[in-house]
Parts: sequence; C-alpha cells; structure tokens
Amino acid sequence: MIDYLRQFNLASVLLRLTLAVVCGGLIGIERPGKRRPAGFRTHILICLGATMTTATSQYVYVVLGLYSDVARLGAQVIAGISFIGAGAIIMTKWRRVRGLTTAAGLWVAAIVGLCCGAGFYEGAVYGTALVLVAEVFFSKLEYRLLRDNREVTVYAEYASPSCLEEMVSRCHMLGIKIVDVEITKKGDESGNSCAVLALLSRQGAGKEDILQTLGGVEGVVTVVET
Repeated sequence: MIDYLRQFNLASVLLRLTLAVVCGGLIGIERPGKRRPAGFRTHILICLGATMTTATSQYVYVVLGLYSDVARLGAQVIAGISFIGAGAIIMTKWRRVRGLTTAAGLWVAAIVGLCCGAGFYEGAVYGTALVLVAEVFFSKLEYRLLRDNREVTVYAEYASPSCLEEMVSRCHMLGIKIVDVEITKKGDESGNSCAVLALLSRQGAGKEDILQTLGGVEGVVTVVET
C-alpha cells in the first residue's frame, strides 16, 4: 500500500496534501500560545506550499514527460523560506533578538512539506513528532536546567547617573551579576537616561524581586523586563 502511495496518482497527491496540512498545523499550533505572529495558519500554508512545489516538479517529469530536475523547485523553497523567516525575527528597542524559534519552525515546516511532496511519509511524520518534542518538552527541560541561572534583561529609565550607581549597588546586594550594560539618552524633553542591564541571578532572586528592588531606587522612573 505504501509503495502504491509513493507513486504519482490521485490518491498519493491527496494524501501528501492532507499530511502537509496536518504536519504544518501540528508544528505551528504551539506558536499562538506564545503570542507569535507566525502561527497555526502560517505554518500550514508554508508546509502545503512546499508540498505542492515538490508535487508539481514530479508532475512535470512523470505525467507531462518533460525533462526537468525534480529537485530544482524544492531547492528554491529552501532558499525562499529565508525571506519569511527573516520577517519573523525582530530586534526590540531594548536590543533583544526575538523570533528565532519561530523562524526555525517555519524553515522546518517547509522541509516537512518537501518530504510530504516527495512521498517520504515516514520522514514527514517522524520529523513533525521530533519538532513537537523540541518545542513542547525540551522548552520545559531547558527551563528546569536553567532555573538556577536566571537571565533577566531589564530596561530602566532614570533621572541622574547616581540612580544607575544605586541600581548597580543593589544588584550586588542581591547577589546578581551584571553581564552587560548599555546606556543611552532619551530623545525627549525629560532629559532622562535609559539603560539596558543584562543580569544573571545565581542565588534564587526572582524577576519580581529584581524589578521591585530596582524600581524602589529614588529617581528611577521606569523598570521593566524586556
């Protein structure tokens, strides 16, 4: 039965397109819960488009009998998905890069679509299962492994340089290591300064404790996590 479905016929085409919708949806179903713009439908469309591309290459070669490299269109999908992936990656105003996992998920969805279009059903199913393991279970494992080394990036707006010195002093009191500091001037009439502090807490200080401690410094206007 599997050998029959690997051939280019109506049943195999329907199976490939249906499997692409299922696999793409499973890969993207976790993204909306984390408020990512490229979510459920985006992953389905990318996986389905890659499947149709590979199936079209086979149709031109097998049915129409035209000489064509069946892998050429699939190679263009891998290159073209880079544009969509780049659109999912953003840099916040606090110099933090976000969207790398989403971009990687879009790229994997395209590869799974190529597997579906080529009739490599085992690779599509197993690949989708491993992606789900990486997105759901490995993220929890990563949190447990790194919960003792909490990395927090804080954006602070303050009135005078002495405020920054006091924030640094309080970080040391909490046992927090300051990994990096970036200081800029706010471009408005307030004249306040802004700082982005990359902090590493090894002694159990939580994010709320850090924000509350730094926000309690006199002259600090705003303290938020980025």
